Amino acid sequence: MSTGSDLPIEERIVRLLQHLGIQRAHFAGRTASDWRGLVGAHPEVIASLTLLCPDATPPDALRAVAPRLLTVMGDRGGTSVERVRRAMGDLPEAGVVTLDDYSVAAWSDVVADRTEEVEAALVGLLEQPAHSLQPGVASPGEDHGEVAGISYRIRGSGPPLVLLPLALAPSQWDSLLPKLSERYCTITLGGAELGFVAILEARGRSAGYLRTAGSLLDEVKLQPGESVLDVGCGSGALDRWLVRRTAGANPVTAADVSPYLLREAEALAVGEGLDEKISFGEGNAEELPFADDSFDVAISVTVMEEVNADRMLAEMVRVTRPGGRVAVIVRAIDMPWWFNIPLRAEVKAKLDVPGGNVEPEGCADASLYRRFRQVGLVNVKGFPVMAAYDDARGPMARFFRNDIESLSREEAEEAWAAVGQAEAEGTFFFAWPHHCAVGTKPN
Repeated sequence: MSTGSDLPIEERIVRLLQHLGIQRAHFAGRTASDWRGLVGAHPEVIASLTLLCPDATPPDALRAVAPRLLTVMGDRGGTSVERVRRAMGDLPEAGVVTLDDYSVAAWSDVVADRTEEVEAALVGLLEQPAHSLQPGVASPGEDHGEVAGISYRIRGSGPPLVLLPLALAPSQWDSLLPKLSERYCTITLGGAELGFVAILEARGRSAGYLRTAGSLLDEVKLQPGESVLDVGCGSGALDRWLVRRTAGANPVTAADVSPYLLREAEALAVGEGLDEKISFGEGNAEELPFADDSFDVAISVTVMEEVNADRMLAEMVRVTRPGGRVAVIVRAIDMPWWFNIPLRAEVKAKLDVPGGNVEPEGCADASLYRRFRQVGLVNVKGFPVMAAYDDARGPMARFFRNDIESLSREEAEEAWAAVGQAEAEGTFFFAWPHHCAVGTKPN
C-alpha cells in the first residue's frame, strides 16, 4: 500500500480508519500537530478527544469539538501550562482536569505517573451517553500493520479508541493499555509521521540542525574505526546521519531511556538499511549500562536539559576511554531566539524570548562550558550555534506556531501576516540558539 508521502497527517489517519472499517472513533493524544488537522478537516470522525498535558490547545482550532473535548493538565510547567490554561478558558464547553502537584514537560510520563487519575478522566469522558459508540471494529484481520506511513497496533475489543503518541513519554500508554483494552478496541498509533518522532526526524533532515551537528563533529575530529556512543538517541536521526557521513567507518551505539523511541529508531534504521551499522539499547543517561572506558567518543544532543546534567556528564566521561572525546549540544535558554519576519519590534520581542522546559538540575545555558572543565575534561572547546529552520508549515514549526498562538488575537493575526509576507519574499526562517562543547578525557 502507498505510504501516502504527500498526504497531510489528517488524511493519513482517515485512510487508516477506512482500512480498519471505522467511521468514528474516540481519540486521545498530546501533540497538536497530530490532531489539529483532523479536528479542522474531519471533526465528524471524532467521537471524543482527550488531550493529556498538551503543548497547545488553540481555541479556534478546537471549537468544533469543544463539547466532546477533555484536557488533562498539570498545575506546573511554565509558559506551556499557562498557555493551555488561558486557552481552555475560551472553551467553556470543554472539560478540564488538573493534576495537582504535577509538572509538565515534553518528557513527562504522565500515564505512568498518574495512571488512576488519567484512567478516571479518560473513561469518564468516553462513557458519557452523548459520546457513546457502538462496539466492534471491522478490522481486516491483522492486529498490527502500517497504512499511509502510520503504524498501528490493535488490542482488545469494543468501541474504537485511537491512542496517539504522548510526546517523549518513555512508557507512552503502556500503564493503561491492559485496562483500556478490557473495554475498548485500542488502536495505538506510531511511526515517523506522528508525535515527537516526526519533530525529531524533521530536525534531523534540516540543514540548520545538520550544520550544528557537523560543527560539533568537526571539533571531535572523529577517526575511522573509533567507536561512538549517542546518549539519548531519540529517533536515531543523528546516528543514521553519522553512519552515512562516515560511510559506516565507525561503530555506533545508540542509547535512550525510552522504549518507545528505541522501537521507532530501530524501525527507521531498518527502513534505511542501516540497522546493522547501529546498535540500539535502553539506557538511562544518569546511569549508563556500559563499562568504564568503553567508547572513543560519547556524544549527546539536547538531552542534558531533561536530566541531572552533572550526573549525565560524569557518566559520559566514565564510559569514554582516556584520550577519547565527550561532545554535547544543549538548547540555550540564556540567548534569544530569532524569527526573521517583518514584525513590529514590540510584538517580535515576545516571540524572540527563549523558552522550553528544563529540569531543575538540567543544563540549557552557558554553564555547560564550566561543567566540562569541572568534570576534569581538558582541551575544552565551547561555542554557541544558531540552528535555523525555514519551513513555516512543517513539524519543527510546531514550536513557532505555539508561540504565535500565545499572543493576543490581534498580535497573532499580525504575526501570521508577517510570516506570509516573509514566505512570499523567500526570507522566512526561525533560529534557535544552542551551546556546544567538546572536551578530551585525560590519559
